[in-house]
Amino acid sequence: MDKKLRKEALTEYRERKVYPGIFALHCDPAGQVWVGKAPDLATIENRMRFMLSSGSVAQPEFKSAIEAYGADAFRFEELESLEPDLSPMARDTELKSRLAHWAEKLGARTF
Repeated sequence: MDKKLRKEALTEYRERKVYPGIFALHCDPAGQVWVGKAPDLATIENRMRFMLSSGSVAQPEFKSAIEAYGADAFRFEELESLEPDLSPMARDTELKSRLAHWAEKLGARTF
C-alpha cells in the first residue's frame, strides 16, 4: 500500500464512529453466560475470540469452561449498543449500569 492510501485509511479509521456497548459470551453446553462492556463493539468479538483460543483468561470459572468445552463452544452476542457521542464519564456510567442490568437479566457472570 502506498503512503497516500495508508494515510487515507488511517484517517478514515480515526474518524469512524465508535459504538460502546454490552456483549455476552454464551457457553451453551455448560449453560453459562458471561457479559462484558466494551468501549468499541466493532472490535470486541475478535478480542474475545483471541482470548478464547489462547486460553489467556484470569477468571477461574471462565477458564474451566474453556478447558472443558473448547473455544468453539462459545457464542458471541452483541446485547446493546450505546450512542457514540456520549462523553467519557456518561459512557462509563451508562456502561456500568447496563452491564449490571444484563448480568441480572441473563443470570450471567461479568468480565
